[in-house]
Amino acid sequence: MAKTALISVSDKTGILEFAQALHALGIKLLSTGGTAKLLADAGLPVTEVADHTGFPEMLDGRVKTLHPKIHGGLLARRDLPAHVAAIEQHGIDTIDLLIVNLYPFEATVAKPGCSLEDAIENIDIGGPAMVRSAAKNWKDVGVLTDASQYATALAELKADGKLSDKTKFAFSVAAFNRIADYDGAISDYLSAIDFETSQGQSTPTRSLFPAQSNGRFVKVQDLRYGENPHQQAAFYRDLHPAPGSLVSAKQLQGKELSYNNIADADAAWECVKSFDVPACVIVKHANPCGVAVGKDAAEAYAKAFKTDPTSAFGGIIAFNRTVDAATAQAVAKQFVEVLMAPGYTHEALEVFQASKAKLNVRVLEIALPPGGATDWDNGRNATDVKRVGSGLLIQTADNHELALSDLKVVSKKQPTPQQLK
Repeated sequence: MAKTALISVSDKTGILEFAQALHALGIKLLSTGGTAKLLADAGLPVTEVADHTGFPEMLDGRVKTLHPKIHGGLLARRDLPAHVAAIEQHGIDTIDLLIVNLYPFEATVAKPGCSLEDAIENIDIGGPAMVRSAAKNWKDVGVLTDASQYATALAELKADGKLSDKTKFAFSVAAFNRIADYDGAISDYLSAIDFETSQGQSTPTRSLFPAQSNGRFVKVQDLRYGENPHQQAAFYRDLHPAPGSLVSAKQLQGKELSYNNIADADAAWECVKSFDVPACVIVKHANPCGVAVGKDAAEAYAKAFKTDPTSAFGGIIAFNRTVDAATAQAVAKQFVEVLMAPGYTHEALEVFQASKAKLNVRVLEIALPPGGATDWDNGRNATDVKRVGSGLLIQTADNHELALSDLKVVSKKQPTPQQLK
């Protein structure tokens, strides 16, 4: 049964309500600094970590939870008599729940003008150490690193007085993932720092490309197979996806997306969302076989289809406007693998749901980037990455919008203004 919880959070979203619920269940509360004050001000009985350890916080809070009474309480295995005897000998109480989120390092370094000193001061030491201890001893300690976990934990505590092994293990994995993300962000930032010396003064400067790149991605789904049936595959997203990107798509109907579907869909969506007028893009085998603009989605589709009707068979079709019934009826006349758009009318969806053959069409809904096609910072990755033998090529993304001033005419015959347009 859970008896003691240690709470130390930077992001205090929902923590007061969660702590109140823990107290109502008879769970003793330990806490640090600002979190302890928040709980005490709300009338909750809370023991400060300094009082629990008998050792005061020091070095501006850099040292407060790095103490045997904390880590012994988190790491002691309850099923090993030697561990139990050791903590009893030294007067260490077990800690059953750890609720911790870390200093906001990622948010700090994302701010314009962030100094190296600000970044360093937002590197959490005690938090990750406690999280690792609790996550390692997951069979005995539930470790919560995100407010989204509070409801799940509370439901089980109310029902059984403890967390299930399945939940504790899931929380442990999430905790180690969070530490990996955190340490990766620190490594990315610090390994991009170099010092320029001028007139005897060293000034830290930040490179666009760090000395070590720590790619961190979250699995969206397993795929039936890869590019070929003998290959295995899975689909991953960035930790913080760009708004309006493919990973934000909501599948409204149809079969599961395949590896090739996703690759082709990305090509179609990246192309169509670059237009600020109604447009349609048809992609087959990663290459556009029809791209057109029109007064509306239906006209854009008709033009795109006429470009190469043969290659359009079994293709990926993307629109940057809501698909209405007329457009859906035109698209439904051909075999299509994936249909993508920022929205669909009810009547348009009925077109594909009315036919058993069309129920397999993968219909995706993706919101356009907030800034639209004219805002090149929205919905586009900051960098492009290409895998090569045991390495990566990384470059800034090709987000340059071509202007007439970029063009240099090298032929004797000069184009007309219409031809330039």
